[in-house]
Amino acid sequence: MTPTDRVHRTVDVLVIGAGPAGLAVAARLAAAGVGRIEVLDREQRAGGIPRHCDHTGFGLRDLRRVMTGPDYARHHIAAAIRAGAVLRTGVTATGWAAPRTVDTTGPTGLERITAAAVVLATGARERPRSARLVPGTRPDGVFTTGQLQQAVHVHHQSVGRRAVIVGAERVSYSAVATLRRAGAETVAMVTDQPRHQTHPARHLGTRLRHGVPLVTDATVAELTGRARLEGVRLRHRDGRTAAIGCDTVVFTGDWIPDHELARSAGITLDPGTRGPATDAAFRTAEPGVFAVGNLLHPVETADVAALDGRFAAGPVLRHLAGVPWAPGPLPVRVEAPLLWISPNRLTPAGPRPPRGRFTLRTTRFLTRPVLTVSQDGRTLHRGRLSSTAVPNRPFHLPAGWIAGADAHGGPVRITAD
Repeated sequence: MTPTDRVHRTVDVLVIGAGPAGLAVAARLAAAGVGRIEVLDREQRAGGIPRHCDHTGFGLRDLRRVMTGPDYARHHIAAAIRAGAVLRTGVTATGWAAPRTVDTTGPTGLERITAAAVVLATGARERPRSARLVPGTRPDGVFTTGQLQQAVHVHHQSVGRRAVIVGAERVSYSAVATLRRAGAETVAMVTDQPRHQTHPARHLGTRLRHGVPLVTDATVAELTGRARLEGVRLRHRDGRTAAIGCDTVVFTGDWIPDHELARSAGITLDPGTRGPATDAAFRTAEPGVFAVGNLLHPVETADVAALDGRFAAGPVLRHLAGVPWAPGPLPVRVEAPLLWISPNRLTPAGPRPPRGRFTLRTTRFLTRPVLTVSQDGRTLHRGRLSSTAVPNRPFHLPAGWIAGADAHGGPVRITAD
């Protein structure tokens, strides 16, 4: 089939990605009376990551109740369909034929879809062992958290008896519960940080219930074993090495946005998040193309991503109504040890970020740091964080200083002291 054989269709809004963010924006837009809204997802089942997270903790911020991951995914799927959005799974967006025109392939063949607005909601993924450049053999028994959850909760597969978890953030502790469900013991949790990065109560509960030892200031230097994993070799910060026998290792966290489609469109990426650079209205540099959810802030909880979708519906509606496309011209940049900030573009007279705050990440623990916002040597804001900034967890910066920025000045810079 040649490109001219593609079926060419037009829709009002095309949402790419059927996770919480994509489903939430589609539901809001459909409920507001937008005509044809299509949500595409390359997976055979919609719902994103929550659909294979068979534990509670979902929905607190957006739905005001606690649900399991599969129930949460079903809720958002049903809400989008009930509102009138069209959900199509097993459909992959393969590239761009023109602005706001996407080529796809799926069960019905090749299509070319043009939309008045495109919303990228492709999410984020954990970097696997290969991307982390961990040397050693290539045995069975090596997973990311997502692969582990699908193996256990979706395919009901055995994953081994003794496991090492690489990482000590929120998702790492979910992996402990999944391994327990599969009958595997977690013999160690390894982090390169000086302590864990989840909430203290969760860490303590895991230690008390499962007795999982936490190895800090260490990295996995090598995997050993032939057909099946036999162990991992650790390297401590002080140069010491140690070996742990195990038949399963789970690489958790270390998220990277699924930005391939955005990148292929030539959309500017933020060097910190590595997702599309966007302003507070979720607008990218490409007219008519929005980005939402964990594609922008890898990675927040599913309910935060869903709230992104809700907030993004307003800017999409304004674009459909003919409001001129003028994404924030000012880059917002952070300096080490800060890692990234979202949103990372702004217009002084434009909209404020959702919930009136920016979201940041740090590479190391910072005890009640002073955050300074400046532009061209001029201080716009200076304030002390009320708590410790923790790696792999979000903290926030109020947005009240935005009006003081100069729309014609240089980048806005955020530092932590």
